[in-house]
Amino acid sequence: MKESELQIFKLISIAGESKTKAFEALKCVKKGDIKGAKEKIEEARKLDVEAHNIQTEIITKEVSGESSQVSLLAVHAQDHYMTNQLARELIEGIIDLYDK
Repeated sequence: MKESELQIFKLISIAGESKTKAFEALKCVKKGDIKGAKEKIEEARKLDVEAHNIQTEIITKEVSGESSQVSLLAVHAQDHYMTNQLARELIEGIIDLYDK
C-alpha cells in the first residue's frame, strides 16, 4: 500500500472518530449534560485539526508537484471529512442553544 493511500485511510478513520465524538456530544445534550457535551465536542474538534493537517499535507504534496490520482477512495475520504465538519458545527450550535 502506498503512503498516500495510508494517509487517505487515516483521514477517513480520524474523521469518523470525530463524527462519533460529535454525536456522543449530542447525546449528552439530550440528557442535559452540557459539560459532558462540551468535553466531547472539544475531543471532536481536536480530531478535526488532526484530519485537517493530513488533508493539508496531501494537498501540499500535490501542489508541490508530486503527482496524485483522484481515486474513489480519496473522494470518499474528502466526503467523510466534509460531512463530519458540518455535523460537528451543527452540533456545536445545538450545544450553545441548550446552554443558554
